[in-house]
Amino acid sequence: MTELEKARQIIDGVDKKMASLFEERMDAARMVAHYKKEHGIKVDDTAREEQIINRNTEFIKNEDYKSYYVNFLRSTIDISKSLQHRELDGMRVAYSGVEGAFANIVAERIFPDANCIGCPDFDTAYNSVVNGECDCVLLPIENSFNGDVGKVMDLAFFGSLFANGIYEADIVQNLLAVEGATFDSIKEVISHPQALGQCASYIEKHGFKTIEAVNTAVAAKQVAEWKRCDIAAIGSDEAGEKFGLKKLEAHINESNTNSTRFAVFSRSQKAHSPVDNHFIMLFTVNNAAGSLGKAISVIGEHGFNLKALKSRPTKALVWDYYFYAEGEGDILSVEGKAMMEDLSKCCSNLKILGSFEKEIKV
Repeated sequence: MTELEKARQIIDGVDKKMASLFEERMDAARMVAHYKKEHGIKVDDTAREEQIINRNTEFIKNEDYKSYYVNFLRSTIDISKSLQHRELDGMRVAYSGVEGAFANIVAERIFPDANCIGCPDFDTAYNSVVNGECDCVLLPIENSFNGDVGKVMDLAFFGSLFANGIYEADIVQNLLAVEGATFDSIKEVISHPQALGQCASYIEKHGFKTIEAVNTAVAAKQVAEWKRCDIAAIGSDEAGEKFGLKKLEAHINESNTNSTRFAVFSRSQKAHSPVDNHFIMLFTVNNAAGSLGKAISVIGEHGFNLKALKSRPTKALVWDYYFYAEGEGDILSVEGKAMMEDLSKCCSNLKILGSFEKEIKV
């Protein structure tokens, strides 16, 4: 047997083993896709990909081969993600609004293979997942300029779904109108209250009257249907294109760093991972002096960093509140469980809404 024949025999044997291992790996990738669909998790996970590459490259002893192996791994990961995208085809993602709404735009960025289902309001979108009509729901929880979305916080507290990921998206508001309208002809603007708030200075400066709509895309749709030259919508480029409106002025929101944080809610809480170092927790405190102070102290004593603490009325009793807390740390770790046990002594209705690695920019 020549050296060439010997080498080819080795390659054939290795390829046979690799074919079997490839099938095993793809079966596992399919399992990952099904898990992500159930828990409302996007396919792309850059941190996990780099972790795989850095760890597995250490198994290569010959330094000359390492760069080639990195390329091999990246190609394998891309093939795996391609299968996952196919498996997520048909996934149903609910959002509040119609096509062209910011929530719709963000949902399609996170889940490009899914069927994004518009709902008339937050409640309907949330309950579509509770009832099993959709796999997950994307809802806004906070805008950097206009603050919290209280209705969604209430759904999170009173509802049964879990938040398995937080996504941040830049928001650009534009003045949209029908053909024939001019800037000088506009007397009123229509949009979602959040969008109107984000553009409050601009609206006041130009003396526009305001009309509230369910969301920005609905506002654009109504302006297109009314065909009036004295009313403009405030919304996204996509909403304008969707409903045939022209842009009278771009980027009219007051802040140049206007962004909205969205949460993806699903029926199941995703499995604990050691890299999950952010959490959202909801709780009420016992009706006793110092209970809230004790709760905050417990969180710090266990080494968790409280980034935000917000209160909302429970509506059950007058002046009774629940608290929405965001923090840093692995709340599902041994230390996290010990913290939760101590918190239960001064808190009631204690609930972990979600635990995840970090906020993802989309």
